[in-house]
Amino acid sequence: MKAFVAEFIGTFTLIIVGMFAILHLGDIPGGLVGIALAHGLAIAVMVSATAAVSGGHLNPAVTLGLLVAGKIDVGNAIGYIVSQCLGAIAAAALALAVWAPLAGVGIPAPADGVTATQVIILEAIVTFFLIFVIYGTAVDRRAPKVGGLFIGLTVTMGILMAGPLTGAAINPARHLGPAIFGGADHIANIWMYWAGPAIGGILAGLVWAAILEDRDDRVVS
Repeated sequence: MKAFVAEFIGTFTLIIVGMFAILHLGDIPGGLVGIALAHGLAIAVMVSATAAVSGGHLNPAVTLGLLVAGKIDVGNAIGYIVSQCLGAIAAAALALAVWAPLAGVGIPAPADGVTATQVIILEAIVTFFLIFVIYGTAVDRRAPKVGGLFIGLTVTMGILMAGPLTGAAINPARHLGPAIFGGADHIANIWMYWAGPAIGGILAGLVWAAILEDRDDRVVS
């Protein structure tokens, strides 16, 4: 239960910080950099804060990436994902209750001319990078244990790369929370923002487990 609470709070932080950052910076020239940094900082501090309790997943795609490599069992993985989604929904609901102009703001969505296939591929790529970095800086026992900082920087990097095209959710919960309150069009996109990050997370977990992991480092959390 402690881990589930930590995942709820960490994901809550990411979503509410992201929504307000997009509201403040979305229409400002160069605002993408500030939005990317806001998300990256939220992840960096909350991964660091929750790592000792839950491992600091804060993202269903991260949990799936660790599940396929045997770093978490199925029961706990389900609990983590539910906690993350509830944290995202609660954050979006509170943000909208506190500041009505946030309605429709901060919801990752395809840019004009970007297809569903392109969204899935781009989201998969940037999420692959994220889970790969999580393994290399936090999960692997050989890691330098500076994961919070570099995980946050990877999110920043991913938003700078894919933000103008897909909104760079890189996290199904990051899309789900605001999308639930965003109307039918955004709800219809939910599947894309689960498929892309899930594919990227699972691929990264499999690559690390099959090729890069130390053979003696195979313990389920």
